[in-house]
Amino acid sequence: MTVPAITGVTARAVVTPLKRPLRNAFGVIDSGPLVLIDVTTDQGVTGHAYLFAYTRLALKPLVLLIEEIGDDLVGKPVAPFELQRMLDAKFRLLGWQGLVGMAVSGLDMAFWDALGQIAGKPVVDLLGGTALPVPAYDSYGVLDPVSDERVLRQSIVELGFRAIKTKGGHGDLSTDEQMVRGLRALLGPDVELMLDFNQSLDPAEAIRRIARLAPYDLTWIEEPVPQENLSGHAKVRKRSTVPIQAGENWWFPRGFAEAIAAGATDFIMPDLLKVGGITGWLNVAGQADAASIPMSSHILPEASAHVLAVTPTAHWLEVLDFAGAILAEPLQIIDGTLTARGPGLGLVWNESAVAKYQVQ
Repeated sequence: MTVPAITGVTARAVVTPLKRPLRNAFGVIDSGPLVLIDVTTDQGVTGHAYLFAYTRLALKPLVLLIEEIGDDLVGKPVAPFELQRMLDAKFRLLGWQGLVGMAVSGLDMAFWDALGQIAGKPVVDLLGGTALPVPAYDSYGVLDPVSDERVLRQSIVELGFRAIKTKGGHGDLSTDEQMVRGLRALLGPDVELMLDFNQSLDPAEAIRRIARLAPYDLTWIEEPVPQENLSGHAKVRKRSTVPIQAGENWWFPRGFAEAIAAGATDFIMPDLLKVGGITGWLNVAGQADAASIPMSSHILPEASAHVLAVTPTAHWLEVLDFAGAILAEPLQIIDGTLTARGPGLGLVWNESAVAKYQVQ
């Protein structure tokens, strides 16, 4: 197969509606600020990817940055590993974190999508795997076991999810315990329950809360302390009887190497938009395999279904749907699983919806 060359890169900002707002320890996410990336090639195929920008304030800078980087990529072959090495050299002095890291990661996913489309195969096939159903969990913000009972039962009964994640740290310990106790009673013993603190606690408080919440059979406690505090994570992990989950805010493979060396966590969950896209994910999957660490995904479920299917220690896929409103084919959950679709990453924009939600 002739290696395609890049002919152009464009980016667009959209703000999508969410089916339900996500309340966490720091506020409420009530919409999806996304950047859509399109990489055109000389073989008539356009690679697609999207980024979740977390805040509308990041949309314009991300669009500009992606397109400026894209100008330097015109004429280059669509070879993700080589392009990532080139971009590493380009931004070595500036650094990879923040918007630069997100831009590089998003472009990498679009490169892989283009290669998959040209080959007429899902990306998972290019990676040497098969599109198999990946166990998924339904991801929520702060839940109320009473007022949210209907939507939770729909998630479990109609969609077949066998795991639910909720947010903690929005109040004191008694608030967290009341929520977790109510959820465990509602879900019963056969549905797994995860609790995400979104970096809101210090190590001492995290240890205190986990000790009180442990009897409710939690699958993991996620990001109990600030993500950069690796020693704090290790301290909490040492004292916790519940496994610690982290990684969505660690940047590129080096960040995971440092965290694993520090003994910071039991499980890891890279985010494709911060780990270096698919190319970076593959590196981290090797680290997780060598260290026997279960590895889950964070957001971006469409692409995550491809990479988890070739991850030796694959654990859980997070279903948090920010892009459904602008996709021609939204997520399809079957018996609590998600299967990778193609060709490429299976992303096709609904252009009328994109026009409706696009922002300048």
